[in-house]
Amino acid sequence: MTSVLDHGRQPTRTTWLAGGVASTILLAAVGLISTAGTAEAAAATAVPQGTTQSFAVLAATGITNTGTTTINGDTGSFPDASLTDNGTIVQTGVARGGDGVAQQAQSDLDVAYLDTAGQGPADQVPADLADVDARTLVPGVYTNPTSLSLTGPLTLDAQGDPTAVFVFQSGSTLITASDSTITLIGGAQACNVFWQVTSSATLGTNSTFVGTVYANTAIEAQTGAVVQGRLLARNAAVTLDSNVITAPACATTPPTSSAPVTTSAAPTTSAAPTPAGPTTTPAGGPGSPGSTTGGGTSGTPGGGTPTGAGPTGGNGGGNGTRGTGVFSQVGTVPVGSVDTGDGSAAGPPSTR
Repeated sequence: MTSVLDHGRQPTRTTWLAGGVASTILLAAVGLISTAGTAEAAAATAVPQGTTQSFAVLAATGITNTGTTTINGDTGSFPDASLTDNGTIVQTGVARGGDGVAQQAQSDLDVAYLDTAGQGPADQVPADLADVDARTLVPGVYTNPTSLSLTGPLTLDAQGDPTAVFVFQSGSTLITASDSTITLIGGAQACNVFWQVTSSATLGTNSTFVGTVYANTAIEAQTGAVVQGRLLARNAAVTLDSNVITAPACATTPPTSSAPVTTSAAPTTSAAPTPAGPTTTPAGGPGSPGSTTGGGTSGTPGGGTPTGAGPTGGNGGGNGTRGTGVFSQVGTVPVGSVDTGDGSAAGPPSTR
């Protein structure tokens, strides 16, 4: 007798379901592994900065400087307002010490720190950001639960959006190596880059760093480090050494259209019309009298415009041929026939 145990075990409904769940879990795990360290993350939002926005350096237990450091922005420390300057600080901004503005800035720093830490879901990236794909990141939220570091170049690409935000979350420290660099492209702005550091931050010698650091404890900028951003420590000191630190301001985007420009032509000044005066026809001179003898000759035309008829000859044996010209009334009566002004001529009575 053949037992059913001699045949292969037939899969039950439970077996199929278990297999499906296992496959799903495996695929999900593969997906998580494949997305780790990629250059895309959830959208980051602007951090509420409050009064911290005017500060380049803010500490809780004092500021220490060595060498010549240039600071473009306000400085302050609260509750410990101590400043230990073993070199020279060249500052464009207000040295607030521990005044009320610095106190309010520390309060606003707490809000900004918690906001940055709470953003997500975040994309988990390698601890060394120089290991991300193509060493380029697009806007988003990035995290590493252990720590963050940078040993080489890193590029942040806003992809044409000047308002795009980059948020980085470190589970403990942030350490950048000497000569490491962060470069902004695609319209990215330093004012929109934020680093939430659970413990301390150290920026390496001659490194170039971009963004605002919200450190829970201390911040150190080593010799020659250049920061386009802010160094804000919640519960400890900030140490500087021959640095250049500039609190960034977001550039405003110019409008794409402008109001139409109306150009008015200057009024044209025309010459005043010249009134037409009466037309004066020059008076012609007198015509020469016709002959008083028979078979008289034609009279000589006067000096006027030749449009009228000249005088005819007198009575003496014949009429002169009509001359041409316009003639005016004459003042002196010549010998012979006289122009009467109406086109006829009267000669003296002939003698017999």
